[in-house]
Amino acid sequence: MRRAPTTRASIVAQAAPLFNQRGYTGVSMSDIMAATGLKKGGLYNHFESKEQLALAAFEYAIRQVRRRFIEALRTTQTATESLLAILGVMQRYVVDPPVLGGCPVLNTAVDSDDAHPALRTRAQQAMTELQDYIRVTVQQGIDSGEFRDGLDPDAIASLLLATLDGALVLSKLYDDPRHMHRAVDHLAWYIHHNVISPK
Repeated sequence: MRRAPTTRASIVAQAAPLFNQRGYTGVSMSDIMAATGLKKGGLYNHFESKEQLALAAFEYAIRQVRRRFIEALRTTQTATESLLAILGVMQRYVVDPPVLGGCPVLNTAVDSDDAHPALRTRAQQAMTELQDYIRVTVQQGIDSGEFRDGLDPDAIASLLLATLDGALVLSKLYDDPRHMHRAVDHLAWYIHHNVISPK
């Protein structure tokens, strides 16, 4: 009775890096069969379709991402520390991604586009979760007096995520982590000089 869930979890864990590196269309069921050692019938015993497996693989990848953020944010005590911790998590993606292939949200958003609406919607939800966390953190910093009055939490969330995701693309494209390091250094400077309230 316990074998099926274990096998399903194993399939998902092995499929997640494939989808994250190659995209939905770049992964065939034959690729998954080769990675898992299962025959097609064995895969379809656990998943009705490739899309269902891809969604499960994305959920697995997001859990790995979320775990990184939880670990980094667990010890933060101020809004500033929380924003800097987010930068640190994203910077780590370049050399140590939570799932092989880089950021699963960014990869899935680019890969799915309009062709796979279920994947696109789930990627959007995952990005919104991080945006919401940044917005709430900034608002808490404003309310406590730690951050400047008049800041727009939505704008700061967009700025941070757009810069970090752009740096991820450049770092991956050129296989050069300096793009991410520069982005993180600039955003840290921005937080210290334009977000934190002057004493």
